[in-house]
Amino acid sequence: MERLKNSKGMRGELTIWQQNLNKSHTGQHDLISSGKMAESNIDILALQEPSINFLGKTIASRDWTPIYPSTHEKDIEIMDAICDSNNE
Repeated sequence: MERLKNSKGMRGELTIWQQNLNKSHTGQHDLISSGKMAESNIDILALQEPSINFLGKTIASRDWTPIYPSTHEKDIEIMDAICDSNNE
């Protein structure tokens, strides 16, 4: 399927992948580090229950930039969703 492009050559759609990871480090690592999502032209990953380390940060890769809720530094324990933006 040909992706739609506007007059400036940019895609005319936004693709979001939503997944509940149940705080699985392995599942999240596989999802963002395998390259499958970036190759599938996914623009945003909406992750429920992401894996959070002792520093209050999530797993990142070269293809994705994590976007944290504005309150994530105040109470790490209640952070239950993040978004990752495709760096492409």
